[in-house]
Amino acid sequence: MPTDPSLAVPQVPGSPQDAFTLRRRPPSEKLVDIGFRQLSFSLASLVAIVLLGIFLTVFGQAREAIGQFGLNFLTTSDWDPGNDNYGAFVAIYGTLVSSLLALVIAVPLGVGTAIFITEDLIPVPVREAIGLMVELLAALPSVVLGLWAIFVMEPAIRPALNLLHTLLGWSPFFNTVPQGPGMAPAILILVVMVLPIITAISRDALNQVPIELRQGAYGIGTTRWGAIFNVILPAAISAIIGGVMLSLGRAMGETMAVTMIIGNSLNFDLSLLAPGNTIASMLANQFGEADGIQVSALMYAALILMVLTFVVNVAAQWIVRKLSLRY
Repeated sequence: MPTDPSLAVPQVPGSPQDAFTLRRRPPSEKLVDIGFRQLSFSLASLVAIVLLGIFLTVFGQAREAIGQFGLNFLTTSDWDPGNDNYGAFVAIYGTLVSSLLALVIAVPLGVGTAIFITEDLIPVPVREAIGLMVELLAALPSVVLGLWAIFVMEPAIRPALNLLHTLLGWSPFFNTVPQGPGMAPAILILVVMVLPIITAISRDALNQVPIELRQGAYGIGTTRWGAIFNVILPAAISAIIGGVMLSLGRAMGETMAVTMIIGNSLNFDLSLLAPGNTIASMLANQFGEADGIQVSALMYAALILMVLTFVVNVAAQWIVRKLSLRY
């Protein structure tokens, strides 16, 4: 049966991959490749254009406040709409502290839960049930979590917060009597929100570790926990760190649940038991009533939040690349 000579694979030395690369392709296949390449480039360019447009819009709206307040906006805590005097230090401090402390609590819990449900420590039905509950927790709307924090979580943890104040009230971090919404409940609700992300990404990363690594570790006589901490976790660490940094960006930008439980105070206080504020909460609370220079000041705060999120993502890419090369 005669064949089209244009479809014949040339006899070339080397691997089968070389033969596939050097084969003569029909024009239709080349056209599909060119179209797909151009479509991918167009979509990627569209995403970049949208991001650049958002940044330029926020920067343009913030120029008035940048010119009037400069870098003092980052270090002053005054927020006085009556006198048009603004500073975002309280919101920046609250954003960074709440996000970082939430990660300090959520990372051990999330990675530990991922290890628990991937390393055959419990029966398969129990593992599947725990994995399903983690996924359902990630699907809860933030406003529902905020209501739960107000009516259930905060009253439940108030005795523990009072005990902290009694024992550690000499410290500036616990010298405020807890009376409801505050920084500590906001940190805990952030833990609940980022925990499913860390757990899901860590679980997938651990499941991708080749079985040969586990078998090799057991073959040389290591224990189960020795294999986990010396072989499996180092092999999955880059993906886990990427998930942690993604969760940090998620925590920094969370609005509704944190706004409902943090107290939304613009007075600076080191105490974790006192009401606080974040950039996202401040924007949600004040944008509807702002006018004049206050709008520009809020845009300045939004620009700071964008820069912080960008720095977190760049740091995540750098850390993941370094750890990927190492392990």
